[in-house]
Amino acid sequence: MKPLAITLGDPAGIGPEIVEKALAELDVPARVFGAVPASVRHGEIAAEYGRAALDAIDAAITSIERGECSALVTAPIHKQSIALAGSSFPGHTELLAERAGLRRYAHDYAMYFDSPRLRTVLLTVHVPLRAALDAVNAKDIAALARLTSREYAKLYGNAPRIAVAGVNPHAGEGGRFGDEETEIARGVELAQRDGLVVTGPHPPDTVFLAASGGKYDVVMAMYHDQGLIPVKTLAFHESVNVTLGLPYLRVSVDHGTAFDIAGKGIADAGPMKYAIQWAWEHAR
Repeated sequence: MKPLAITLGDPAGIGPEIVEKALAELDVPARVFGAVPASVRHGEIAAEYGRAALDAIDAAITSIERGECSALVTAPIHKQSIALAGSSFPGHTELLAERAGLRRYAHDYAMYFDSPRLRTVLLTVHVPLRAALDAVNAKDIAALARLTSREYAKLYGNAPRIAVAGVNPHAGEGGRFGDEETEIARGVELAQRDGLVVTGPHPPDTVFLAASGGKYDVVMAMYHDQGLIPVKTLAFHESVNVTLGLPYLRVSVDHGTAFDIAGKGIADAGPMKYAIQWAWEHAR
C-alpha cells in the first residue's frame, strides 16, 4: 500500500516532536509534510507558523490527490495562528471538507471519534453551546445517521447500531425538562424509515456508558463536549478524530498543540503513534 501522508502541524506546538517520536517506533511507510524553522519560538502564536501548517496540509492533500499517498494523518494546528495566516476555517475538519467540495455538515461530512471502547459522532461542532442547541433538527439527525452508517461500514464492514443522545436531563423526562427531545425523536424516526439501526433519544448521562459496554456501536452526540468528554475520559491515549465523508481517510490525534510543553522534549507521542497505526490498518 502507498505510504501515509503525515503533517507536522503547528511548528510551535508538539506536533513535530510527537511525529518524530512515533515514526521512530513504528514500521509504517510515511511521507512527512511540514518544515520546522531552526529558530522556532515554541508556544507562540504567529502567522508564519499558521502558514507553515496550512502549507503542509495543502502539500499532503495534493500528494493524496496525485495517488502518491494513501491516507492523511494530521498533527495539531493552532486556530489563532492559521487565522493570522489568512484562514477562515476553525480547524482541520472544515478546511478539508471545503477542499473536497463538501458543503453541508452532518449531510456531506462530519466529525467522528473512534476508540476501542467508545465511538461517537457529533451533530454540531465548533459553535457556541446556545447555538448548538438551536441547531438540533430532525433532518440533520437523519442525514448524519445515514452518513455515519455508510462511512462506518467502510471501516468495519457492517452497519452500526447508532444511539442518539438527548440533550436535557433524563432526555427531557417526557417534556418536563425541555422539548428538544421531540425534534431528536423525529430525526430518529426519519433515519429508521431508511432502514438504519438507530434508537433514541437516550438519556445522555447513561448512553455513553451503555455504548462503552458494547450495547451500541456509535453514539450520536448533539454537541461538541457532550461527545468529547466521555471519549477523552475513557480513551485519551487511544482515540482518533476522523473526518467522515472525505474521498480519503483522514485521521488525527484527539488533542491540541500543547504550547505549555512544546520544545521541552517531554510530549507523549502515544496518541500520535496510535493514530498512525489506526490510519495504516484502516486505510488498507
